[in-house]
Amino acid sequence: MINRRTLGLGMAAGAAAILAAGRAARAAPVAAGNIVLVHGLFADGSSWSEVIPRLQAKGLNVTSVQNPLTTLDDAVASAQRVLARQDGPTVLVGHSFSGMIVTEAGVAPNVSALVYVAARAPDAGEDYTALASRFPAPPASAGIVFDGDEGRLSRAAFLRDFAGDLPQAKAMALYAVQEPFHKALLSGKTTHAAWRSKPSFYAVSTEDRTINPDLERFMAKRMGAKTVEIKSSHLSLISHPQQVTDLILQAAAHR
Repeated sequence: MINRRTLGLGMAAGAAAILAAGRAARAAPVAAGNIVLVHGLFADGSSWSEVIPRLQAKGLNVTSVQNPLTTLDDAVASAQRVLARQDGPTVLVGHSFSGMIVTEAGVAPNVSALVYVAARAPDAGEDYTALASRFPAPPASAGIVFDGDEGRLSRAAFLRDFAGDLPQAKAMALYAVQEPFHKALLSGKTTHAAWRSKPSFYAVSTEDRTINPDLERFMAKRMGAKTVEIKSSHLSLISHPQQVTDLILQAAAHR
């Protein structure tokens, strides 16, 4: 006779098996010919300039989205317009805040895989601020300054906490093109979690002072992502572009 405890254990094992099977089913991405890159706060589309030529050298069609940094809905719409122009399977890649965009827009049918580079990865409807508060606040948080509704990083915080492993001349050039964000952007919540159904990859920046590295590890583990750790500041896409490129190529089934 099957007692209630045995039945409960069987159901739990079955649920675990279904979850494992689901993750296995999305563990092997299909070959993709398109890469769509999305930038985060304190940056613009040129922040991918070290990664783009490396991907293009592999014959991939690459587009860097200009994220408006106004509201989450606006930012998602900007990525969706670019995704709609892609012909065939597409890898969607997000850095930093744009992990929110990847998580929401990544449900598009032509998105074959997701790549998070030191990026936010909320669940559907999750309050990211509440999630992040479970970990020590990163130093960059104290360096955000506001002019009315527009926020940006101070020069000192940008150089020390955002681009800490870049040559100062390079970091200063990036600081000069820093795009301010609107306060309303930070209040948005995702309504989908694409990482629950798409093959996902995550690059953790172990020296990150903008997002807590342990928070990055938590999000990567939760989504069951193929994860690499890079000894880098928040800007691994600039300081370690080959390692970031290699992860994107894995997601595109080109490695």
